[in-house]
Amino acid sequence: MAKLTPYLVSEDARAQADFYINALGGEIVSIMTHGQLPDASEAVKDKVLHMCLVAGGIHFFMSDSVYAPLNRGNGIQLSLEFPTEAEARDAFAKLGEGGTVRHPLEPAFWGALFGQIEDKYGVIWMITTEAQACQA
Repeated sequence: MAKLTPYLVSEDARAQADFYINALGGEIVSIMTHGQLPDASEAVKDKVLHMCLVAGGIHFFMSDSVYAPLNRGNGIQLSLEFPTEAEARDAFAKLGEGGTVRHPLEPAFWGALFGQIEDKYGVIWMITTEAQACQA
């Protein structure tokens, strides 16, 4: 079985990781910088080459964009399913700080709470409660 690990490329991976950890709880597990590479460029030595973090109980990988310009896009959305309404509302509020509500967190026709936000880094989050179980 494969395991999905979201990989986010960022303008400032450390700041973005701190934002997600503050919003969802968690920690940075490891960081490797470009300065740890042989023959590292002085210009990017402090930039994140690879970061592993856990936020909301989910493992993420992140890096700073140093080789190509970063374009915000809508090709990825992250769905977080919470066991309680309180946890869903808390995450929705915290991830929405400085962002844009695309769909308010409210009861959906399938029996769960559902809401969608774009955080201040351009990542789109779908927040829901457990009634929206993944069916195989």
